[in-house]
Amino acid sequence: MDMSPVIAVHLSAVTSATVLGPVALWARRARDQRPRLHRAFGYAWVTLMLAAAVSALFIRDFKLPNINGYTPIHLLIPVVVGMLALAFWFLARGNIRGHRLTMQGLYIGACLVAGSLALLPSRYLGKLLWGSQGLI
Repeated sequence: MDMSPVIAVHLSAVTSATVLGPVALWARRARDQRPRLHRAFGYAWVTLMLAAAVSALFIRDFKLPNINGYTPIHLLIPVVVGMLALAFWFLARGNIRGHRLTMQGLYIGACLVAGSLALLPSRYLGKLLWGSQGLI
């Protein structure tokens, strides 16, 4: 099963974002807060999430129910971009709680939940991990 460059970029971005996200969240919530670490990992995470969203625009699937190759999972693209914008809007207005909850929700929804769904045997990543037969 060959991997296209777009899928390679997308998988690299989402895998890295899934790994870096907890560091950004922890650095601000730890007993000894580390704002510089939080900001550095936070900006890296945001950049990776934007790379994942943009690269997803170029990934099409004509086998599943779709509209011009875009499947329901592509609805995450405007959700991710919108939630990132909302998080920075909260931050600019000094609403730290809103920023924190938005970023936590985005990490859980986009990285953990969507990432788990990508492991289904019918999805590309699931086929890579479980083989073409699937375990489920």
